[in-house]
Amino acid sequence: MTYFDYNATTPLAKECLEAVIVAMSEFGNPSSTHGVGQLAKQRLIRARGEVAEFLGAAPQEIIFTSGGTESNHMAILGACAALPGRKQIVTSRVEHPSTLLLLADLEKKGYRVTKLGVDSDGNLDLSDLESAVTEETALVSLMWANNETGVIFPVNSAAEIAHKSGALFHTDAVQICGKAEVNMKSTAADFLSLSGHKMHAPKGIGVLFVRKKQWLPPIFFGHQERKMRGGTENLPGIAALGVVCGILAQNSHWKEIAWLRDYLESQILQMVPFARVNGKNALRVNNTSNICFHGLPSEVIVDKLDQLGIHVSTGAACTAGGNHPSHVLLAMGLGLGAESSVRFSLGRDTSKEEVDHLLGVLPDIIDNMRGKIQ
Repeated sequence: MTYFDYNATTPLAKECLEAVIVAMSEFGNPSSTHGVGQLAKQRLIRARGEVAEFLGAAPQEIIFTSGGTESNHMAILGACAALPGRKQIVTSRVEHPSTLLLLADLEKKGYRVTKLGVDSDGNLDLSDLESAVTEETALVSLMWANNETGVIFPVNSAAEIAHKSGALFHTDAVQICGKAEVNMKSTAADFLSLSGHKMHAPKGIGVLFVRKKQWLPPIFFGHQERKMRGGTENLPGIAALGVVCGILAQNSHWKEIAWLRDYLESQILQMVPFARVNGKNALRVNNTSNICFHGLPSEVIVDKLDQLGIHVSTGAACTAGGNHPSHVLLAMGLGLGAESSVRFSLGRDTSKEEVDHLLGVLPDIIDNMRGKIQ
């Protein structure tokens, strides 16, 4: 198997698997006062500290959730409840479906949702944000790095714009955590979402960073997680996330992944001259390449590579199963090119040999497809 879909999910790190097994064998409830429960509580405290250190946050600012979607929903719904007199939410047209679908529902309930456009490289114009934010804005919610193109938004500047009007700021950081430094001491966001399975931890565990001065009305009631997210903690997932945060904090793999991504792109563009990199001129996260093979259906390319044991994607895993082009690429003005684009996302386990294997078969697939179309 040759895997180039790390933005969809990542293989579980062996250190995480070991942490899961240990935490499952130490089965106590962290809320119990007896010895077994207190052992679990200490493991919870340790993991919370590891995640906090990874994010440059205080342990009390870390709220454990079931994943990125829940974290996004907690931040958005909580901000609306915290500022009930404000009925506008500002976001972008290229957000993750978990954000856009929730905002569509909130529109039906009376909220005014302003979706900012992007340019042909996927960049956000901060002047558009300044024009959109008003005294009626409850929340600005923007992803830090795009899951399909890897384009990075200037979230710190965006947070400052939001705060000038008294609005709160949330960033979906699912696709940047573990790929670039995220330090909440130097970031002005009030809320930040993180997903464990995007960074070699298990599925079913995530984080919502909530700055100390903030408090969100809960969706699930209970005494856990500063009373903002009730329910017995997923200790195996939490322990694994703590472990992987310690590993990824070393940053040892960033430069190698960036080199491999750039090598992949340069070779594809050389072998397939009509191909183009979507978002090439934008600041992008180091592992993501979204390439348009104009006129060729991306689903066929993905399927032919899959038959050879090479796994890539047409875009977001949450929407890739649908028969419609990427809303991200359409927002960038690609038009029909949105139906011809393939995402290659690399990870810390990706090798040059795997990239060369892909490069060895892709040109023939493209040539054969073009011949049949012509």
